[in-house]
Amino acid sequence: MGKSREPAISLFLYHLFKWSVVSPTLHLYLRGRIYGVENVPKRGPLVVVSNHASHFDSPILSCALRRPVAYMAKEELFDIPILGKAIQLYGAYPVSRGAADRSAIRSALKSLDNGWATGLFLEGTRTPDGRITEPKLGAALIAAKAQASILPVSLWGTQGILHRGSPIPHSVPVTVRIGEAIAAPSSTDKLELQAVTQKCALAIKELHDLGR
Repeated sequence: MGKSREPAISLFLYHLFKWSVVSPTLHLYLRGRIYGVENVPKRGPLVVVSNHASHFDSPILSCALRRPVAYMAKEELFDIPILGKAIQLYGAYPVSRGAADRSAIRSALKSLDNGWATGLFLEGTRTPDGRITEPKLGAALIAAKAQASILPVSLWGTQGILHRGSPIPHSVPVTVRIGEAIAAPSSTDKLELQAVTQKCALAIKELHDLGR
């Protein structure tokens, strides 16, 4: 994984929350299946991209990848009691949805410089069925700036964890499929960013179509 320059307390809290809460929840309560762990680069800058259907997606993905991942999360989540503190301990940083948030891009680049992977949802927001219809260019842009590989990941089944009107997570089967890493764009040229983004979206779709 390479040496991290992140403060030791941050990594300690990350792993404490991961192994005491997230891992048991994923593997036991959600009956998690994880495929493709061998595709995760053990070292070097890495941008993780996935589909998005649940507030639980970030910790599930970070747990499945077996290396620390700092995730962009919409800023409203940091105001929610308990959840806001939990995702902050788990390496999340806020982003203003619907705007080109330069501070979020700087946070992503900083996490990469500190030895963490950085994660983004390719759609930029949740979709009801976890499918990607309008992929955004942010992940490809960050990967180009950092010359980081991009790792496509599919989350299947997470849309069923929370039901409208119920605060209690449901015990539904969840599957994480990790694809092969995609090379970073060679520049920040928009056409190249679009091409790499579409390649990521297609890879995630193909993984998602495999189902459980």
